[in-house]
Amino acid sequence: MTLTPNYVRIATEEAWAPPELLARYRNLLTEKPESWDPGFRSLWGFFLGSTPRATQLAARIQDLGAQRIADMDASGIAKQLVFLTAPGVQVFDAATAVSLSTELNDRLLQEIRKYPERYAGLAAIAPQAPSAAAAELQRSVKKLGLKGAVINSHTQGEYLDDPKYWEIFEAAEALDVPLYLHPNTPPAAMIEPFLPRGLDGAIYGFAVETGLHLLRIVLAGVFDRFPRLRIVVGHLGEGLPFWLFRLDFMHRSMVNANRYPGVKALKKKPSDYLRENVWVTTSGMQWEPAILFCQQVLGMDRVLYAMDYPYQFVPQEVKVTDELPISEADKRKLYQTNAEQLFSL
Repeated sequence: MTLTPNYVRIATEEAWAPPELLARYRNLLTEKPESWDPGFRSLWGFFLGSTPRATQLAARIQDLGAQRIADMDASGIAKQLVFLTAPGVQVFDAATAVSLSTELNDRLLQEIRKYPERYAGLAAIAPQAPSAAAAELQRSVKKLGLKGAVINSHTQGEYLDDPKYWEIFEAAEALDVPLYLHPNTPPAAMIEPFLPRGLDGAIYGFAVETGLHLLRIVLAGVFDRFPRLRIVVGHLGEGLPFWLFRLDFMHRSMVNANRYPGVKALKKKPSDYLRENVWVTTSGMQWEPAILFCQQVLGMDRVLYAMDYPYQFVPQEVKVTDELPISEADKRKLYQTNAEQLFSL
């Protein structure tokens, strides 16, 4: 006899892009010079194209209605945490990004209200204007009921370790909501070696760029300044859990040698912040050894299920996490209660 699981499946990194945003992306591809933002051009030049993969993704990513609900049902997903796909509003000028983030957050709430038991959402914010981003985060949480914010990694080549962005962290900590640091294609200063072999996207470039961003945040002392700040990263931590030992060893060596002006002593080891202030999701990484390793080194409470819909919509991959050799109580944490607690669902 098959027992009914004592959990529901919540997927916590699920992408959305309404038609009006994709129209703006098309305009950028047409209007900007060929040399402008090669990462954006590589990503959306493909997904706004005419190949079967591109057209299928474009159809699914715009939909928060019957098609997506049917896909969730086919996968056994009870609820999705939805947020704006990369690069979100971060590719636009500051004024456009601020206005668009407000408009799209209102639009996301309208869509959630149609299926309140199936969706929750994270706000889009515009780091280009940090004060406006902090204000929009507060509005989105307090007025709209969104559960935090997504930041699609770098903003036109700039990273959040720069103190000019820290009022965003201050707002997230004060509101007690997480920030989801989602991948973006590497910026122009970084992308050149990735492009010839197609390594700029999800195969590798996303992880390299986002892992770099998170490490910059850690080493800048952000978590010393904001000890209750919570950051979520996908794809099982973008490779960083594997590096915990070496990060601690090399950071200690660099501090002792006083080698870099931008590397100072921290109150804790880098691995401590990655265990205490960071949560990881399984998005796109339904692979038993890697999931078990992250649970081992980060803790059962720090790993959450995600599918990475619609970029990696493979319903049978749910079977991997269903069959993990862990207790039913720990599966419930992975699928349900970790997400409920982190995102106040």
